[in-house]
Amino acid sequence: MEDKELLAKIKNPDTRNYGFNMLVRAYQQRVYWHVRKMVIDHDDADDLTQEVFIKIHRHIDTFREDSQLFTWIYRIATNECLTFLDKKKRRFFLPIGDVEGELNSKLDSSPHVSGDEIQKKLQKALLKLPDKQRVVFNMKYFEDLSYEQIAEVTGTSVGALKASYHHAVKKIEEYLTHEIKLY
Repeated sequence: MEDKELLAKIKNPDTRNYGFNMLVRAYQQRVYWHVRKMVIDHDDADDLTQEVFIKIHRHIDTFREDSQLFTWIYRIATNECLTFLDKKKRRFFLPIGDVEGELNSKLDSSPHVSGDEIQKKLQKALLKLPDKQRVVFNMKYFEDLSYEQIAEVTGTSVGALKASYHHAVKKIEEYLTHEIKLY
């Protein structure tokens, strides 16, 4: 179902619930993996994904349709992730390195994280990035979004996104080069 059809069903009181259920089906997996790449932990990602769809349900009537539906949804998901990570740092008074260490240990011990050593090293390299830089890298590299789409999601200029992505790639390359030399 196209986004316009979904929105029409959601705006119609007779088909609102059906339309929203279809929206969840259409976007739930993409939102989950977008969130999961940021928070690493399956349970946290699951909870945040649920929160994202609760917010979407509450605010769908405010969607102005001047952007794509998925970029609006991703903006909500991205903001939820950044807020969650920020709260986690403040709640435990953890410096950034300690949050990174906690996420690293979840990455190593989680039965929900699959992949070979190289993928785990990439994930650990991503944890070294500032949260907003990690968001940009994940959307560009893993989800293959255009800079224009990422700009809509993040509210950042294309030029700043290109610079952010470039810096992220350089940091990841440095980390992986260092890790491979140690291996």
